[in-house]
Amino acid sequence: MNCIIIDDDKPSRRIIEEYIAKTNGLKLINSYPSAIDAINAFKDGHKIHLIFLDIEMPEMSGLDFLRTIKNPPQIVIVSAKESYALDAFEFDVTDYLLKPISYTRFYKAVTKVSDRLRSLGTKISTVPDKKENEIFIKKRSNLFRIKYDDILWIEALENYIKINTFHTILITVII
Repeated sequence: MNCIIIDDDKPSRRIIEEYIAKTNGLKLINSYPSAIDAINAFKDGHKIHLIFLDIEMPEMSGLDFLRTIKNPPQIVIVSAKESYALDAFEFDVTDYLLKPISYTRFYKAVTKVSDRLRSLGTKISTVPDKKENEIFIKKRSNLFRIKYDDILWIEALENYIKINTFHTILITVII
């Protein structure tokens, strides 16, 4: 998922950047210190799937930013205050993270975004970045890591997929 960060707080941006870097499937397009700077991201031709957005920023608030963009991507609000949550959810944001953010909570929000995009039928690039060499497959409550190089073939079986690797055969439901 292509994502951007919009937050005037540099330490918060850095933490989110680190979390994005260690989360497979996320690609940071850019990190912006203001909402005004970020408006140009939509003019650069990048397909943005997710925005990590602060509320309180100089010049333009995160909520004002949401009012200006048409067809916004998935939004995860990142704020130090709970008081904006009700206003934020009126914009149909996917999640609301309170600073300081733990990686566990960050990952839960990203999973929510991924599930929502999947349910909306949004196509996300399936071509892995050069640095990505593995995928994670969820089966029941377990998460399996599979290296691309280990995959021999993948079969579609009605609403299941069967992944054949050098080491194992994994069958899981497609949601």
